Amino acid sequence: MTEHRLERRDRRRVLIVIVVTQLVVALATALIITTAYQRLDKNIDPGAEPDHRAKKHRVADGEPLNILVMGSDSRVGKGNDVDGQTDIGQRSDTTILVHISADRKTVYGVSLPRDAMVARPECTTEDGETVPASDSVIFNDAFSQGGPKCTVEQVESLTGIYIDHYVTIDFNGFKDMVDAVHGVTVCIPEDVDDSAHGITFDAGTQELNGQQALNYVRERYVLSANSDIGRMKRQQAFIASMINKVVSAGTLTQPTRVYAFLKAATASIVTDPKLASVSKLANLAYQFRKTNLDDITFITVPFEEYAPDPNRLQWAPSAKGLWPILIKDQPLPKRYREGVISANQTPGGSGSGNASGGTSSSASGSASESPTSPESSPSTPTGELEADQNGLCA
Repeated sequence: MTEHRLERRDRRRVLIVIVVTQLVVALATALIITTAYQRLDKNIDPGAEPDHRAKKHRVADGEPLNILVMGSDSRVGKGNDVDGQTDIGQRSDTTILVHISADRKTVYGVSLPRDAMVARPECTTEDGETVPASDSVIFNDAFSQGGPKCTVEQVESLTGIYIDHYVTIDFNGFKDMVDAVHGVTVCIPEDVDDSAHGITFDAGTQELNGQQALNYVRERYVLSANSDIGRMKRQQAFIASMINKVVSAGTLTQPTRVYAFLKAATASIVTDPKLASVSKLANLAYQFRKTNLDDITFITVPFEEYAPDPNRLQWAPSAKGLWPILIKDQPLPKRYREGVISANQTPGGSGSGNASGGTSSSASGSASESPTSPESSPSTPTGELEADQNGLCA
């Protein structure tokens, strides 16, 4: 009897030790993660709060989110001297308006061409200098003149969409984020030998590391007949593939990979003050848990040739119909979904997305509106022509 009591007492002690050990490990892990994330907060550079030109809209399901993502081509800072140019200022090399539905189940990324001529409102820089308004100026001049703050104000003025947050990332941050997820898969339709810019690739489906990925999304002399538009479509396809990699590989469930990804991201980004912390970024990412890969899609604002200068573009009249749809948080009609690129599309493989990458002005409903659309051929499917033009595998 006594021996039985001792056995039960010993089992309880063992159980208590196990429970206490698990609690200590859990607390220690939480402390390590919290401390690590607090250190990362110091990496985030908060930018200026925009002077909003649009009103925030609520819908029946709550509040949709609109985030303006900008890629800076500044050569200042470690890892950004990618081509020997060190004093060219900064421009928004990539600008994507990301609309997240109120129920967090749908995400649209709308690319805004940097070479489009637009009306820029007057804005004030972070240093208090006034940038005068202009009725006709290239889109990315707002970033050059006044940084992300002025770009946000320009987009709000043009679209009527309230921008909740903005994020700017430079070349080095982009490379580090790709390396943090151990590479991203792309499909390159032809061999690339752009030796003048130090960019070479073999054709086919392949996984690129950070530096290779930067070369791929920036290449504009071989892969794309239409240069910046083709490059923009490749950027859409690359981001879609990166999202696919992050979700499919279970990156978000592996603390070491999450930390590496956040460390890479926070080291080279500028955000609005309301988003400038790891916990806020993590909370934003957590809201995507209800979003399926095939509900994350990328399109391009409808555009056409800018008559005074064939080297420039302008938003097509049909673009005016796109913004109210996003403001009201409605599904995209078919005319804006042609040529969509989905995060569910596996590069060089299968998926529910459109492998062709679409037309450069497909959202406007007519490929003929594009200043760079190829002549159609009865023997060649339109999707393959479009894919080839945009430097994507069909």
